[in-house]
Amino acid sequence: MQEVDNAVNQARKEIQQRYDFKGTDCRYEFDREGAKITLEADDDYKVKALFDILQTKFLARKVSLKNVKEGDVEQIGGGRSKQELTLAQGIPSDTAREIVKAVKNQKFKKVQIAIQGEELRATSPSLNQLQEVIAFLKAEDFGYELNFGNYR
Repeated sequence: MQEVDNAVNQARKEIQQRYDFKGTDCRYEFDREGAKITLEADDDYKVKALFDILQTKFLARKVSLKNVKEGDVEQIGGGRSKQELTLAQGIPSDTAREIVKAVKNQKFKKVQIAIQGEELRATSPSLNQLQEVIAFLKAEDFGYELNFGNYR
């Protein structure tokens, strides 16, 4: 979340300096607890431009765009528009079950995989088996960026 906060702050600085945003009221609002970013601008075009700037800042900070779900651009009155971006944290339960099913279908020897809240834990006495599971999961696309923690 700190990297997201840094990317939003960099994007704010950039819109203050860009010529095409001079004299406009464009802003980013980051709700850390709710894991949401609100883009607000004078029109739809500027909202899309704000999103493009934010995407480049995310890529520079190595924040995965797979975990950013963009909402629709809404008219909020006075000719202004806004868009909400939701940041996914953890793995939703339906996706977690899909990942568990995919790993079990591969029939890795002595690999146990369990859902623990918003995380998955794979255990195996063999380090090579865990590395094979990680390679398999990296090759698949489940719609979310997967991070792998300590394995032993």
